[in-house]
Amino acid sequence: MTALFDTESNLNTHANQPKFKAQLAPLVLLTGIFYLNFIARIIPAPLMPTIEKETGVGHGEAGTIFLMISIGYFISLIGAGILSSRLMHRKTIIFSAVAVGIACLGISFSHMMGIIRAGFLVLGLGAGLYLPSGIATLTDLIHTKDWGKAIAVHELAPNLAFVSAPLLSEAFLHWFSWRQILALLGIMSLLGAATVAWFGRGGEFPGESPNFKSLRLLLSEPGFWIMIGLFSLGISATMGIYAMLPVYLVAERGIDQNLANTLVAISRILTLGVVFISGWATDRFGIKPMMAVSLIFTGLMTILLGIVPKEWIVMIVFLQPVLAVCFFPAGFAALSSIGPAGARNTTVSFTVPAAFLLGGGAIPTVIGMMGDAGLFSLAMVLTGGFILTGSISLCWLKLPAR
Repeated sequence: MTALFDTESNLNTHANQPKFKAQLAPLVLLTGIFYLNFIARIIPAPLMPTIEKETGVGHGEAGTIFLMISIGYFISLIGAGILSSRLMHRKTIIFSAVAVGIACLGISFSHMMGIIRAGFLVLGLGAGLYLPSGIATLTDLIHTKDWGKAIAVHELAPNLAFVSAPLLSEAFLHWFSWRQILALLGIMSLLGAATVAWFGRGGEFPGESPNFKSLRLLLSEPGFWIMIGLFSLGISATMGIYAMLPVYLVAERGIDQNLANTLVAISRILTLGVVFISGWATDRFGIKPMMAVSLIFTGLMTILLGIVPKEWIVMIVFLQPVLAVCFFPAGFAALSSIGPAGARNTTVSFTVPAAFLLGGGAIPTVIGMMGDAGLFSLAMVLTGGFILTGSISLCWLKLPAR
């Protein structure tokens, strides 16, 4: 995710740049804002069984929540540079946190499903504004030689969100409704925005508008379209399955909601270390072989989610995400090689939002609709087959020699 955006020409690389430790406070603040931004987008997944029960909607309608978030995220991530070029990055971060907070509060007070879906669309719109400005601000604050450490700290946010969202949901559902949990997240996001406004540093420079000239070059590049498809599969295997897995385990497999959310949370802990191992394996064995292995075995594990007996489901729930995250180190390495050098950043900037729209929005919606038709297990099998066959497209992907 962090390779999405251009590094502005005025990023600080001076010898007198403050040391890394001196910038830990603003870095932690940015990471906290990113955590709230990310958990607000994924917490509907562990809350989904409760949301369905209270609102009386089916799995298909519930799945459209993630489609709305993904549509909003896609639109705002593509156009974030237009806003930050006028507001400066710091104000864009504040605006994003305020928008997420207001959206969560608005959803918590809504009782019509149409309004709730609109609220999640606004949530996606607000959330998508953060990442370009957050990364630009981070790299402005931190010396170039410390960017790796800083980005590693910043990337703790989504990983911790995947683990903590199910656990926090179950903990708070003992005392609060799902609406109150969203309201609490909204209040925390607004407090985060106020903290950045009062104490935040960096980001006092404008962003850059999208480079549509580079995009035109990419549209004629076959590898660009192949990578959109591959990343859609990668995100389907991670966020797409994550979005519907709790409700699948509860509604189709008869697992207690508390246990289902606990399993989903613990299964994501293992992915924290696997990402680094898969990065080493990508350097050792090559980009395309690593993507192929990840897609094949992730597809198989996703198929097994739909067909193994209940006694085996826990093991598959743990194995599937561990294999799925192995795709991304190799995927981003491949993505950075697509197109001419001047257009490579644009490749990532336009591929990932499109893949989120398909893998993180359309796939959960289709799985939910099939669940309403009594075909929940078949939906998992078909999604796994979809991921599995993605490895075939690697035959047509041409990458430069490393």
